[in-house]
Amino acid sequence: MGRWLVAIAVMASAMMELIDTSAVNVSLPYIAGNLSATTTEATWVLTSYLISNAIVLPLAGWMANYFGRKRLLMMAVVGFTISSMLCGLAPSLPLLIFFRVLQGASGGSLQPTTRAILLETFPREERGHAMAFWGVGIVVAPILAPVLGGWLTTNYSWRWIFFINLPLCLVGLVLLELFVHDPPYIRRGELRMDYWGLGMLVTGIAALQVMLDRGQEDDWFGSHFIVALLVIAIVCLATFVVWELRSKNPLVHFKLMKFRTFAAGTALGAILGFVLYGSIVLIPLFMQELLGFPAITAGFWNSPRGLATMALMPVAGYLIGRRWDMRAMLFGGLLVSAVGVYSFSLLNLNAGPWSFFWPQMLMGAGLAFTFVPLSTITVDPIPPEEMGYATSITSLMRNIGASIGISVVATVLQRSRQSHQDILAAQLPPNNPEMQSFLGRMGNDFLQRGTSAVLSGQEALQLLYRMVLKQAAVLSYLDGFRLLAVIFAVVSPLVWLMHRHHHAAESGGD
Repeated sequence: MGRWLVAIAVMASAMMELIDTSAVNVSLPYIAGNLSATTTEATWVLTSYLISNAIVLPLAGWMANYFGRKRLLMMAVVGFTISSMLCGLAPSLPLLIFFRVLQGASGGSLQPTTRAILLETFPREERGHAMAFWGVGIVVAPILAPVLGGWLTTNYSWRWIFFINLPLCLVGLVLLELFVHDPPYIRRGELRMDYWGLGMLVTGIAALQVMLDRGQEDDWFGSHFIVALLVIAIVCLATFVVWELRSKNPLVHFKLMKFRTFAAGTALGAILGFVLYGSIVLIPLFMQELLGFPAITAGFWNSPRGLATMALMPVAGYLIGRRWDMRAMLFGGLLVSAVGVYSFSLLNLNAGPWSFFWPQMLMGAGLAFTFVPLSTITVDPIPPEEMGYATSITSLMRNIGASIGISVVATVLQRSRQSHQDILAAQLPPNNPEMQSFLGRMGNDFLQRGTSAVLSGQEALQLLYRMVLKQAAVLSYLDGFRLLAVIFAVVSPLVWLMHRHHHAAESGGD
């Protein structure tokens, strides 16, 4: 029972961050309007959080050993809540962005630290159950947060999406104080800060995140600014890796990559972040931009995926507890997820809400059998004293994968749309008889509605142009879904680079 109380305590802390960060996304237009800013300027509310959060993620393992895991987690919860309250009280956009930086820095250690505590609390044979329980909370938060954020913003104010953290903080602190304790090998206060490494990490991660966030807007490598950011990111991060490998007191333990299972699992985690967040961008936009779904309808019909994942995660944990080969579960989960994503590419402009139901359910089912075994088997070879460093690396790579996925999907939509528009336009030469017949029919319709003879022809051409644009947009979304499906399918064989789970091997495996 004590282990599960620890699980509840750390999950409450992790959910606090996810609820808040997911709720902010739906409130961005309201924030911009209230603070007299453009939507583009208001996006720095998201970017600033992502940058500071990504910087702290790889440092979480080092900080846990320096401050102690329990103390770090309580400091993070308090810091996240205080900065959230300041965000809710911010009178201007610059101050809101500054407080979001503080919020991201405070919340950066929550995910890896809570996961490390959970993995160490449960013995190896019960980690599947623990990851399933933790995963349910992690899935529920992003489902509820947009609905909660939209309701608070519409009925009260966007500021309430930050104020709701206070009761969650109080509950989390009480649970952490009562049930979480540091393991004996935590060397609190004995480590030294690597300032050179920290400087390279901060500069490299910040440059990478800004590049990914602004790349499409600035035409990627057509912009000297984006090229400069890429060079800075590559130089700083490559130097940081070499520096850390040679350091006696590294901030990030890259030497853990010598474990083949951990290295493969970390790579798969980055791919999971890429596809998951890429699809999170594509599906709601497809519903709203092309099919005209209201925001609340799009939000509701995005929930089946999360509900399927949440329902099947305990099943995945049970099967792991029965010593099923997690590699086979993970391989199957990736392929089922790939089929689910590919199913979206079969939709068209006649799709209704129910057309999204089964693809979402299929993808959600696959993710349940992807997330739980991946989270469990990736850290299987990691010694307990290195668990915090390991979860920091996996969290960072999933975060970077998500940022890259969002940027790639945005770029594919834009470039593919233009390409399809050119192809469709080339198939409509002025002397095409079918096009002339269509324009004639449309022109007559406009004439019958009272439009002049001159304007009716122009209206018919504009209608045809809008139809071409819409078809090009549809094809670009379908290209995006196919790309994500292919990525899942192509990387699935990486699963077999992993060693079989320790306990599965004992029962007669490899």
